[in-house]
Amino acid sequence: MDDTEQPTLRALLRRRDLALSLISSEHALPDGALDRPLRWVHSSDLADPTPFLAEDLALLTTGTQFDADTAVDVYVGRLADRGVLGLGFGTDVHRAAIPDELIAECARRGIPLFEVPYRTPFIAVARAHSEAIAAQAYARRSWALDTQRALALAALRPHGLDATLAELGRRLSAWVGMYDASGALQVSHPRSGMTAHLLTELGDRATEILTRGLEAGQSLTIDDQTFILFTVGRGGHLRGVIALAADALDAEARTVVTSVIAMAGLALEQSDQLARSKRRLNSQLLRSLQDDDPSLARRVLGGMPSAPVVVAIAADAPTGPFVDWWDRRRAEHGTASFLAESPDGVVLCLSVTDEALLDEAAARFGIRIGASSSESYDAFSRAHAQALAALRQQPDAGVFHFTDAAGSSILSALATDEARLVAESRLAPLRDHDARTRADLEGSLRVWLEHDAKADPAAAALGVHRHTLRSRIAQAGALLGSDLSTFPARAELWALLQTAQD
Repeated sequence: MDDTEQPTLRALLRRRDLALSLISSEHALPDGALDRPLRWVHSSDLADPTPFLAEDLALLTTGTQFDADTAVDVYVGRLADRGVLGLGFGTDVHRAAIPDELIAECARRGIPLFEVPYRTPFIAVARAHSEAIAAQAYARRSWALDTQRALALAALRPHGLDATLAELGRRLSAWVGMYDASGALQVSHPRSGMTAHLLTELGDRATEILTRGLEAGQSLTIDDQTFILFTVGRGGHLRGVIALAADALDAEARTVVTSVIAMAGLALEQSDQLARSKRRLNSQLLRSLQDDDPSLARRVLGGMPSAPVVVAIAADAPTGPFVDWWDRRRAEHGTASFLAESPDGVVLCLSVTDEALLDEAAARFGIRIGASSSESYDAFSRAHAQALAALRQQPDAGVFHFTDAAGSSILSALATDEARLVAESRLAPLRDHDARTRADLEGSLRVWLEHDAKADPAAAALGVHRHTLRSRIAQAGALLGSDLSTFPARAELWALLQTAQD
């Protein structure tokens, strides 16, 4: 902010040419009584001038109203209720001195009382204050122009958005922060200006504003600290929130902030265009990597993650916020990674040593991620297929690794919806018979196969005679149209039973 003295009662009292004298004891006045912004100076000797007064002004009087039996306590009470910030008494016009009862009543009501000497016309006091208002207005306009120039220069520096927000904070003498579309803090100036609790609360509020599309310019108070929040981006495509630690902004400061919001929106829009171009390029490079040829990606991108690598596929990720977050976390960790969009989801390639970032991403966005085992680049297509297979076996948010899937049975990997439909169709005659006769041929078959197709231990487990079990197996084979005395038929039956299992 500029250093021009604000138009206040204290500023008037400091004017030596006016020779005003404060009669009230400043220590007895309310805090800041002399430093409140003074809107105007008016003069009146009416017994009740309040119908013609605005709030936040100083009133000048010669005291003639008190000759007409105007009660001092009533008079001062009306001024206090109207919001008068100060009372100036012109001496040696009708009264040689200020009445003692007026001094006492102003002290009781907390209204600053000052003397205007005979040689100082009331119009001189009013003119001095109007000049102060004009000087302040000119200083604020000059400040705004100078600030606009400084912000424009900051925007031309490397990391122009960060530099612009830092310059805004310095010019307003306030903390400034910017949250991205995911509600994560991207910029903070000064960096140590806020506690972690305040930053988290602001992030939650920013996320709510962006999610619900609330209007900009909202005021928020957290732990006695007031913030003003402004959205960045066009309607229906909000890109972030700028938070400013300030109680209020005057017209000039608000104009400056508005220009910064426009700059931020333009910078993010340009960043979006570059990001879209990069995503299209990476999608093309992904096809090259799926041919197990990393040479093109290395030539175009330069640094690729060092092998062995893990390929991961993130499903249902909000592309913009996810990519912004991933790039920021990758930069913070100082790691190389490759990211591309595909019909299956966002494909990630990173070094095995950085695999923990996948868990962090899944927890942050509540999404499913399938991850491959570690592979070299000449086996990228296999790693991609592994990641896709792992993703299909991950029903809930989190990371599922192909190595976990590989450790389970081959049948669970083959248990697709199509396979289940086939299994249920093949077993339908058997299940229809069981439902119609209340038999349990399917259960008997399961126990028989679990006992290596040996009749005696299976019959004992079922509690029936071995001939009864053999009869059931023969009947089931006839219903299924399968010779269960052969190994291929038995293997197929076991696969059917496992795949169609409820």
